[in-house]
Amino acid sequence: MSALSFTPATTDRRVSDEDRAAILAAPGFGQHFTDFMAFARWHAGTGWGEDALIPYGPITLSPASAVLHYAQEIFEGLKAFRHADGSIWTFRPERNAARLQRSARRLALPELPTEDFLASLRAVAAADEPWVPEPTGEASLYLRPFMFANEDFLGVRAAKTVDYYVIASPAGAYFPRGVQPLVVWITDEFARAGTGGTGAAKCGGNYASSLQGKAEAAEHGADEVMFLDSETHTCIDELSGMNVFAVTSDGRLLTPSLTGSILEGVTRESILQLAADRGLEPVEQRLVASEVVEQIAEGTITEMFAAGTAAVITPIGELRARGGSWTIGDGGSGATTLSLRQELTDIQYGRIPDRHGWLTRLA
Repeated sequence: MSALSFTPATTDRRVSDEDRAAILAAPGFGQHFTDFMAFARWHAGTGWGEDALIPYGPITLSPASAVLHYAQEIFEGLKAFRHADGSIWTFRPERNAARLQRSARRLALPELPTEDFLASLRAVAAADEPWVPEPTGEASLYLRPFMFANEDFLGVRAAKTVDYYVIASPAGAYFPRGVQPLVVWITDEFARAGTGGTGAAKCGGNYASSLQGKAEAAEHGADEVMFLDSETHTCIDELSGMNVFAVTSDGRLLTPSLTGSILEGVTRESILQLAADRGLEPVEQRLVASEVVEQIAEGTITEMFAAGTAAVITPIGELRARGGSWTIGDGGSGATTLSLRQELTDIQYGRIPDRHGWLTRLA
């Protein structure tokens, strides 16, 4: 049972019904925020406490707060979906809780128990119920749990005071163009993370290190960047915030194996299961970039796609690099890609049976 209750606070700072309706009509991604957020604080020696559901608003930090100097910070991302009967559900939140715990261990932060993680999601979803979009299209309420060191101390050691929050944001499509094939640039200059580093943790530094690569991709007319491993610069790791997959003509679904520098995506894990369910052969292995483009050129790889909580499943139509460009299949959205995407979202929105028990009701 959860030790934290996240008792609701009262507020008169709610967004008006009219303004909220206008936001929900065109939410974009990560641009607007709800009325409440969950909060808890950890102290060395006493553990987690001070939990509450409080009005969404600015966080006050001391200039000496440890997170500002040593980046001791982690986060998660998941969505709340409204079903046709009005209920609100989320997708495999226990996997996000486990990943937050793994990230906490890597960043020397305290682990938040799974039940407390789930309690924080339920508190926010219940308080911000009017913000969860109707089940038309693929709109959802994006939930962002995060944790950071908040001790006033400039010595280099793990902080003894840590804050945890959950904020929420109504979300439409992650890519402004919607479900359209991406052009992806393979960078040979920048690496996202290295073996033994923080690549397998979901921490802000990994995303900061991807930004120059994304800027390089944009300079070459691409939508996204693909990073190679930092040791040999030959094997595919992932995109800036998404795992990558390839569909082959002989019925295999390829994805880079988890090497310690790749984030273990919840969507990634789910896709591997759905692929196996339909008779595709999931293959996790080191994917050498030069071999991948050869297989694209000869037609062995017929589809590619990116996957993550925000992007769901998004097709990749073209790879570009300094050595050339390669159109995948006909450059459009592959049938297997779109079929997997439809199945995944149908499960999330309760349109088809949840045969794996992946959904958890929040409100």
